[in-house]
Amino acid sequence: MSDVRDRVAKAISKRQHLLDEDTDALRLFDGSGDGVDDVFLETFADRWVVSTRENHLSYDWRKFLQQSGKSVYWKRLDQHQKEDPAHISGIAQEVAFIAKESGVSYEISFHSGYSQGIFLDQRENRKRVRDLVENQDSEQTVLNTFAYTGAFSVCAALSGATTTTLDLSQPYLDWAKQNMRCNEIDPDQHYFCKGDTFHWLKRFVKQGRKFNGIILDPPTFSRDDKGKVFRVESHYDQLISLASQCVVKGGWILASTNCRKLSHEGYMRLVRKGLSMPAKLESAQMPEEYTGENYLKSIWIHF
Repeated sequence: MSDVRDRVAKAISKRQHLLDEDTDALRLFDGSGDGVDDVFLETFADRWVVSTRENHLSYDWRKFLQQSGKSVYWKRLDQHQKEDPAHISGIAQEVAFIAKESGVSYEISFHSGYSQGIFLDQRENRKRVRDLVENQDSEQTVLNTFAYTGAFSVCAALSGATTTTLDLSQPYLDWAKQNMRCNEIDPDQHYFCKGDTFHWLKRFVKQGRKFNGIILDPPTFSRDDKGKVFRVESHYDQLISLASQCVVKGGWILASTNCRKLSHEGYMRLVRKGLSMPAKLESAQMPEEYTGENYLKSIWIHF
C-alpha cells in the first residue's frame, strides 16, 4: 500500500499548481503516465472517483483509498457498463454538488450513470472557447452539438455568446440549463434543441442558419431514436461536411473525439475529407495532467 500512496502523492504534487480556488475538478492520477496501467483518479470538489479498466480494484488501492479520508467512488471503464460508480469509502455523496474548473461552476452527480457531468479532458478546449468568443467585437453565436450537460455552452455564454445546445437527452438538456443557472446565466436567453445532431444540422443548412462557432464532440458510437447508428470512424466526415455549411466566414469548429480506433493522423484525414471549403486546421494537445495515453484528438478548424 505504501507504493500506491507514494505514487499518488507524487502525481498530485505534479498537479498541485492546477488546483486552486478556481479549479477543484481535475485528473490527479493518469494510469501509465503515473506508473500504474489502467488506474485513474479524479477529484471533484475533494470527492474522488477512481476508475479502472479491470472489473476489480486491487487490495492495495482499495486500502489506500479507504484510508484517504475522502469520499471515494469506483467506476469501471467498460463501455457496456452504464451503472453509477460504486461508493467504497468515506461519506456517501447522495445529492448533486458543485465543482469548479477555471472559475466555472458545474453540477456533479455520482448517481446519474456512467459519467459524472463533465469530461475533464476537455479543460483546455473549454478555456479556448471562452477566449475565442471573448476576443470578438460582434455578438457571437455558438452551437454545441452532442452537448451532454452543456459545459461548452456555459463557457461560451459566460463570454457573451448566444448558445444553442443540442442533445438527444432531455435530462441532459435540463442539466445544461442548471449548469447555466449555477453560473448566473439565464437559460431562457439561450436555445436548447432535443434530437439527433445530423437531423438538426440538415435543418440548419436548409434554413441557412449559421453560427460563429460549432463544437463537435460526439460519442464514438451512438444510435438515434430511429435506430440509425453513428460511428466516429465511419461517419465523422459526414458530420464535418454538414457542420461546415453552418459556419459563418471567419468562424470556427472544434472537432474532437476520444475514439481509440483512430490514430491522430487518421482522424486528421477524416476531418479533411469532410471539408468542402478552404480552412486552416490546428491540432490541440491534451491538458498537461494527462501524462499517459494520448487518446483525445482535437482539431480546431478556422474558416
